[in-house]
Amino acid sequence: MADTPNLCPVYAPVFGALGCTSAIVFTCFGAAYGTAKAGTGLSAMGVLRPDLVMKAIVPIVMAGIIGIYGLVVSVLISDGLKQEMALFTGFIQLGAGLSVGLAGLAAGFAIGVVGDAGVRATAQQPRLYVGMILILIFAEVLGLYGLIVGLILNTKASGGDVKC
Repeated sequence: MADTPNLCPVYAPVFGALGCTSAIVFTCFGAAYGTAKAGTGLSAMGVLRPDLVMKAIVPIVMAGIIGIYGLVVSVLISDGLKQEMALFTGFIQLGAGLSVGLAGLAAGFAIGVVGDAGVRATAQQPRLYVGMILILIFAEVLGLYGLIVGLILNTKASGGDVKC
């Protein structure tokens, strides 16, 4: 194949490494923000209602799950990294990492804001707890959408027909 050097440049693995990095970094940014923001609300709520602290820890747990999504995709992408790989594979791995990373960042922000306001509101009116949980589920599913797209893209990365 005369076109193989054009399809397999030496810098192709850089894009895969960027995808691997962006998957874990952006999801951890989202998880850290969600944990910090919801933890602040939990601490403020716990001063007045310490009996509700264990019940209101749900947003913090959900924020931590976002980081796991990034870890899974990052490990899967790193498993497919090779010194000689097609540019297509590198771009697909970058897309997979960015999809889960940025979706996880958005989900972490949403969980943090909802968790902060939700646990404070639940301390004043316990009937708001179910509503808070439902909103948190809708925020968490944004990260899950990114995980699904990232996994689908990563399976496409190894299916290229170019041999380097």
